[in-house]
Amino acid sequence: MRRRWIVAALVASVSAVLIAADLSQADAKKLANPVPFTRRSIDQGYATFQQNCTGCHGKDGKADMAIVPATDLTAPKLFKSGVSDGEIFRSIRDGAGDQMPPFKYQGLSETEIWQLVAFIHSLWPESARPPLQADDKKGKRM
Repeated sequence: MRRRWIVAALVASVSAVLIAADLSQADAKKLANPVPFTRRSIDQGYATFQQNCTGCHGKDGKADMAIVPATDLTAPKLFKSGVSDGEIFRSIRDGAGDQMPPFKYQGLSETEIWQLVAFIHSLWPESARPPLQADDKKGKRM
């Protein structure tokens, strides 16, 4: 019984180290969003955004009323940490600069963070957004 407890503790410790490991910008650039850019993923990202991000980025993502300096999410040209899916994911998950906290410790799953990436893309000018994909009846990509 004691041996199982030790193995479980070791697995939990290794998992915690892996979760805590920050992505390098080069590694982040290589990541692609596994969540398709659909109305459903945008809506799910919007719900997460409303619960976690409006205090700094405002309800519309423009950060024009923010208490702390925050990025205007509607203007990808202003992004300091990169605009690829992986770089945005990294900024949310691992934090960015002195003001953006790492949300991997705030209880957000990786899927929720990827949905936030989809929502952020939806705020961009249409010419900069990825192509919108169709949802099937179960919310999966067609």
